[in-house]
Amino acid sequence: MLTKPYVRRFFQAVSFTACFALFVSKLSAQSIAQFRGPARNGIYGETNLLKSWPDEGPSVLWKVEGIGNGYSSPIVSGDRIFVTGEIDSLGYLFAYTKSGTLIWKKQTGREWMENFTGSRSTPTLVDGLLYVETSMGRLICFEANSGNENWSIDMLKDLHGINVRFGYSEGPLINDKLVYCFPGGPDTNAVALDRFTGKIAWVSKAMKDSTAYTSPLLITLPSRKIIVNYSIHNLIGLDAATGELLWNRPLKGDGDIHANTSLYENGSLYYITGRGNGAVKLSLSEDGRTIKEIWNNETVSDVHGGFVKLGNYIYSSQYKPRRYCSVDATTGQVSDSLKFDKGALIYADEMLYLYTEKGKVGLVKPDNGKMELISSFKMPVGTKEFFTIPVISDGVLYLRHGGDILAYDIRKK
Repeated sequence: MLTKPYVRRFFQAVSFTACFALFVSKLSAQSIAQFRGPARNGIYGETNLLKSWPDEGPSVLWKVEGIGNGYSSPIVSGDRIFVTGEIDSLGYLFAYTKSGTLIWKKQTGREWMENFTGSRSTPTLVDGLLYVETSMGRLICFEANSGNENWSIDMLKDLHGINVRFGYSEGPLINDKLVYCFPGGPDTNAVALDRFTGKIAWVSKAMKDSTAYTSPLLITLPSRKIIVNYSIHNLIGLDAATGELLWNRPLKGDGDIHANTSLYENGSLYYITGRGNGAVKLSLSEDGRTIKEIWNNETVSDVHGGFVKLGNYIYSSQYKPRRYCSVDATTGQVSDSLKFDKGALIYADEMLYLYTEKGKVGLVKPDNGKMELISSFKMPVGTKEFFTIPVISDGVLYLRHGGDILAYDIRKK
């Protein structure tokens, strides 16, 4: 349990004006830009996009350099682009115009320097407030327009967190007036904070487990909202209002490489991860208190590329062998595979966009589980791992590698 000195020191560190909180809380609807799109499912509601590309790829609108090391994706909202990076061991949050001009740059604290150095977490923007989590456990709320810091909390020092071997990586999850984080450990497996002030709303020990790398999922049911997330050894479901542990599903192996956000649709919960856990379909009860396995295909594995569900088929990267595949959501059986290495994927306007760990970009036509590679090109920057998830906004495809972001025009002329 959190001790009084910890809580007192944290509350004393919070600095945010009540009038601004009141103003934002009165907004009628939340406008969200976050990891893997508006619904965190890798699907972008774009239209009128190119259905094939030239051999060299779509035309490049602009290129930004110098954002530092990192694997996080940019987010786009209105006329702004936000992204994180690490320079000389320090993290930064950058704000750019949609033409690639720097507006402001703010320091976020130390970033990960032990392995795969750089930032991990993709920012979350909700109604003018930006939420950023560093790999060293600092959760910060910024004003999007000015870049001013409103509040911050250190998950290691203030919340007794236990960092993982590749650093904290989740994209902060917002639910109305709350923001959630997963410090990990016996005291604070999960924590909900007032997103306007940073004050603690609830603390959940859950499974008393260390965290993984996932950006959590919010499920809205008739009777409650549920947060679904991984810890190192479990998939867990928490009541979003109270932090009560509703259920858990033990995971195989002792590894912590769980990074794919789960997917919920019509009473079914899907997840894909590695370490022999495979692709899984669960049935979630109407009250959210119980789960039941429908199928489990252990031959399918994906570490952090994400997956999308289109109709009755799930499309995912495949860890071994290195390729992409589709899975029948009714039976759990592999329907098709595509030899195109492995990596991330998203979907927009009837096409899949693949971005492999070796920097190859593919445009794929999905058709009831079948996959046809239409076009491909090689990213012209970088040699190390390409781990970032692509982003599409207003007909522009954003691809990041390390300190570079390239904006490709994929609008149909």
